[in-house]
Amino acid sequence: MKLGIGQLTNSLLSLFLKSNCPLCDRATDAELCPYCQRQLQRCQLKHPSQFWQGELPVFVWGHYGGTLKRAIAALKYENHTQLARPLGFWLGEAWLQSAAAQQTKKLTVIPIPIHPSKRRQRGFNQAELLAESFCQFTGYNYQPQGLERVRETEAQFGLSAKERSQNLTEAFAVGKRFGKRSHHSPVLILDDIYTTGATARSATQVLRQQGIAVYGILAIASSKPGRYL
Repeated sequence: MKLGIGQLTNSLLSLFLKSNCPLCDRATDAELCPYCQRQLQRCQLKHPSQFWQGELPVFVWGHYGGTLKRAIAALKYENHTQLARPLGFWLGEAWLQSAAAQQTKKLTVIPIPIHPSKRRQRGFNQAELLAESFCQFTGYNYQPQGLERVRETEAQFGLSAKERSQNLTEAFAVGKRFGKRSHHSPVLILDDIYTTGATARSATQVLRQQGIAVYGILAIASSKPGRYL
C-alpha cells in the first residue's frame, strides 16, 4: 500500500522518538497510552453480533460516542493513522469469537472506498487501514481494490435516510481486477462507522449484481443503541 507523507513521517519518528498518545498527549511506547486504551475498550459493545440478522447482517465493535468517537476523528482528520492498528485488531478479536465467524472460514474483506479526490486530499482511506489491520489479525484475504468510488458524493452527515440513498446512487463499482476473477469467497464489507446503512447497502448491491456473495458488514462503531461491557 502506498503511504502518504504524513504516514511515513509518523512511522519514521516512532523509530527514534517516544511518541505521545494521540488522544491525551501523554508519553507512550504504544499507539495509545494505557489510560486511553482502557477508555476505548469500555466503548466495546457487550454483544457485537446483536445486529447480525436479516438479509444484510452487521457486526459492530463499539458505540460511536465518547473516546471511540474521538479516536475515529483523530484517525480520519488528524492523520493519526496508527490508531487503525489497535481498532482493527480489537474488531478482529471480537469477530473471531462470534458465532458468525465460526460458520465460514474463507472470507474476503473489502473496505468502503473513498473518491480519488478525497484520497488525494486526506492522503489515505481510513477504512483501508482498518481492514488491513483486521486482516492481519484474522488472516482473511484483504482486497483493498474490491470496490471503487466512481462518483463523488456529498458528505452523508446531516442528510435524511432518503437523501443518503439518493446520494449514493451509482457511486460504487466493482474493482476491475477483482471483478475479472472467476471465483470469489464470500465478502465482508468494512467501514469505520455504520449509521443508516445506506453506504453498506449501495456497496452490497453493486457486488451482488456481479454475482459476488456478501456475507455481512463490519464496522468499528455505530450510533445505534446497544449494551456495553
